[in-house]
Amino acid sequence: MNATLRLTEALIARPSVTPEDAGCLELITQRLQRLGFVCERMDSGPDTFRVSNLWAKRPGATPNAPTLVWAGHTDVVPTGPLEQWDSPPFTPTHRDGMLYGRGASDMKTSLAAMVVACEEFIAAQPQPNLNIAFLLTSDEEGPGVDGTVVVCRELQRRGERLDYCIVGEPTSVERTGDMIKNGRRGTMSGKLTVHGVQGHIAYPHLARNPIHLLAPALAELVATRWDDGNDFFPATTWQVSNIHAGTGASNVIPGTVVVDFNFRFSTESTADGLQQRVANILARHGLQAGTDYTLNWVVGGLPFLTRPGTLVDAVCRAVQAETGLTTELSTTGGTSDGRFIAQVCPQVIELGPPNATIHKINECVALADIEPLKNIYRRVLENLATQRV
Repeated sequence: MNATLRLTEALIARPSVTPEDAGCLELITQRLQRLGFVCERMDSGPDTFRVSNLWAKRPGATPNAPTLVWAGHTDVVPTGPLEQWDSPPFTPTHRDGMLYGRGASDMKTSLAAMVVACEEFIAAQPQPNLNIAFLLTSDEEGPGVDGTVVVCRELQRRGERLDYCIVGEPTSVERTGDMIKNGRRGTMSGKLTVHGVQGHIAYPHLARNPIHLLAPALAELVATRWDDGNDFFPATTWQVSNIHAGTGASNVIPGTVVVDFNFRFSTESTADGLQQRVANILARHGLQAGTDYTLNWVVGGLPFLTRPGTLVDAVCRAVQAETGLTTELSTTGGTSDGRFIAQVCPQVIELGPPNATIHKINECVALADIEPLKNIYRRVLENLATQRV
């Protein structure tokens, strides 16, 4: 077995269900320290949900060398019913050209590839004109409040300069490198509670049905085109995820209706702007904040975009050289910790193996995809190390 596969299997064998790290960071730290990385733990959170965070950095040959950050997470989602797995989820298993195990795609293969790529690169170039860093957490699959965002805040407080970041999220579709994410949409959720007056359904004049009050505004919210997107992002979307009202009895007008919804928004819209537009629509249909409704917002992440430039070029050339593929730039899909890193680093992309089985029973990665991913990562290091500062 090659070094990348061995490390991938060692990481899969550690049952690091979020927020547990299960020793993954310690294993990676040992490898990085041998390469000259200064490793610092920045664990965070209460004892009941302690999150493991690692910041590791190896200085380049010159004081003004740019910094590339490898970012990712050691935690995985729960396995689901064990009896539905064809092999134990934390026993790395080879079958029909695939490596099975929880985290195989999301994202322990990427972590192993990052480490081994650095080992090979530093062996060939012990003093590159490039600072290399790792930002790893065990809280990406969980709430995400004590992981990467905590480290980013501390780095910002210290005035740490980050130039480029590659997040090892599984971005590919058919083959490693066929798609990278050069941005992500923002995500913002709202919980809208419309207040009415509960009453007997046979005496509607003595009640005030909040569902009826909401219905015209809800129809407009559903029909609204929030923006048209741009060359990198699809149009912003608004989707209802849950509606709840009533007591369960068919002869009672409910006193409230609660609507959960979510925006996935492009860089053409802002969180504040979308919130104001929702308030305007509700007001247009006679609903006043504080009296007729309450609305609580949670901004899960702002959109970010890395336009073609130094990092995108270095990655695209690495993919082309290793696989012959012309990679596709995409901003589709869910959120990642890239949304936090983009607040402190101007160029962030995501690149990892195919994502068809992530979070599924029998999660797996093709054995044939592992070594090319490591080679792409190494080639990115080579490409960035030759950039003129």
